[in-house]
Amino acid sequence: MFKSMGTFGLVLLTVTAIVMVGLGFLMGPTHPLPWIMLVILIAIPFIHNKMISSQYMVWKDEYSVGIEAMDNDHKKLLNLINQLQTAVNYYTGKEFEQKALDELIDYTKTHFAREEKLMEENGYPDLETHKKQHKQFIEKVNHLVDEYQKDSDVTMVDALNFLKNWLVKHINGTDKEYGKVLNEKGIH
Repeated sequence: MFKSMGTFGLVLLTVTAIVMVGLGFLMGPTHPLPWIMLVILIAIPFIHNKMISSQYMVWKDEYSVGIEAMDNDHKKLLNLINQLQTAVNYYTGKEFEQKALDELIDYTKTHFAREEKLMEENGYPDLETHKKQHKQFIEKVNHLVDEYQKDSDVTMVDALNFLKNWLVKHINGTDKEYGKVLNEKGIH
């Protein structure tokens, strides 16, 4: 529904601008209305692209936990979240949506296992609390997947917002804490 409303709005704006340009030129080529509408018409794709691109996550150096393997995992998670963003923004089909969601969930579990193993091998003192956060995350995502089966459009947007917020908070919070501890032990 959201995709169709967004597309409808974009098409309506474009058609309105085209009609206004045509009607404006009926008032004469010196009238400012058609020229203003022509500029708006030309600007629509640029404005649309700018709005869409701002919804995608971009890796920032401030997200680094100081451990290259974990940073690479986090970068991959950002890319997988961006695949979901593409599914929200464009008509990609249910198959793409489901594949993107499944791939994100699978990779998240792989990342959590790798992260927890690294912490365990290096005697990270707050491992159990970190594992608990991971478990809560998986439970929330499983709930979102169940909701996705009922109402995919709304759930996909909710899932995307949750994933973006959770990942950044988690990286900048508890992941940075284990990064400091493990960096002191020579893990980079």
